[in-house]
Amino acid sequence: MKKLSILAFLLVLTASITFTLLPQSKVTATGKASVEWLEAQPVESESSFSRVYEPQEMLFPRDLGSHDDYQTEWWYYTGNLESDSGRPFGFQLTIFRRALTPDTAVFNESSSWRSNQVYFAHFTVSDVEEESFYFKERFSRGAAGLAGAKASPYQVWLEDWSATEIAPGQVQLVAKTDDVALNVTLQETFPPILQGDRGYSVKGPEPGNASIYYSIIQQQTEGTVTVGEETYAVTGLTWKDHEYSTSSLSPGTLGWDWFSLQFDQGTALMLYVLRKEDGTIAPSSAGNFISREGEVIPLKSDDWQLEVLDTWKSPTSKGEYPSQWKLSIPQLDLTLTGKPMMANQELNLSTTYWEGAVEFQGQQQEQSVQAKGYVEMTGYTKGLDTVL
Repeated sequence: MKKLSILAFLLVLTASITFTLLPQSKVTATGKASVEWLEAQPVESESSFSRVYEPQEMLFPRDLGSHDDYQTEWWYYTGNLESDSGRPFGFQLTIFRRALTPDTAVFNESSSWRSNQVYFAHFTVSDVEEESFYFKERFSRGAAGLAGAKASPYQVWLEDWSATEIAPGQVQLVAKTDDVALNVTLQETFPPILQGDRGYSVKGPEPGNASIYYSIIQQQTEGTVTVGEETYAVTGLTWKDHEYSTSSLSPGTLGWDWFSLQFDQGTALMLYVLRKEDGTIAPSSAGNFISREGEVIPLKSDDWQLEVLDTWKSPTSKGEYPSQWKLSIPQLDLTLTGKPMMANQELNLSTTYWEGAVEFQGQQQEQSVQAKGYVEMTGYTKGLDTVL
């Protein structure tokens, strides 16, 4: 889900917004505009958007692209990289799409500059050796080539931040800020992994409270990371999540913890834990373990035990996040302990959440295993009764 990857926040633009075109394709707004938490609403209240009620047939490359009839969608890339000298880096490049209304035709037929689709993106680099965390956010309309997504050839972009297919099974990620830059090429080693029940990922007991969710894991990655004036040749692994839905976290859900781990022996693990106000875990929490051969082993909330061993308090938001875990999955004979590769990987943007590079180690079937990956933690500074 990143991803769940699920969206920890949503863009809400008031009805009084009027977009004005500025030089160099910049967009501003006159009238009252804000980025706010969106309170949970009954599933039926937005029935004009498509919803997910059951598994759907997924076709590729078609489903690499956008699904504008659903209200929310994201393409989520996270990776763990090292320079030639072993200097570790993490990165996140996520592009989100949010539909303001379900009626696409009304916008698209009148002007190429008008759109009911808003795109926004997050780009981060974790420089672990220096314990420096860089993060940036952008917004744009899904019109006039400023932002968008297409299936074939695959591309998703927001201005010059992009994921672009350059050859079959190869995607180039590019993003740059004043402080850092990323330019890497990903090579697929697995076909898309359908999360949940054949891509049907349930988020709550309410009808239609679900998403379509797939991952592309263990992508061999090489390219460059730039920090300041120094550019490093890097290699490593990247994880991609793509998810779309029109759904809400169930009332009483504070937020989620999402884990994506890529093991050194070629396996992978995804878990999302939905945390409730009473301290329990929602039954719809779930995950998958993927074997070296691509076999997907589904995991339900009672199939694992996750213990928080330590916490870290943000000096910025004052939120207190888990900073060390013990994870046991008996049916896989897998026990792991893990922690962030650096403590402060909190994004303070239009919303505040923690997402960063982690490392885990442990035992599976009496063999030592190691993994690197990413963890996303939301709802530690404010509850997330929000649309996904």
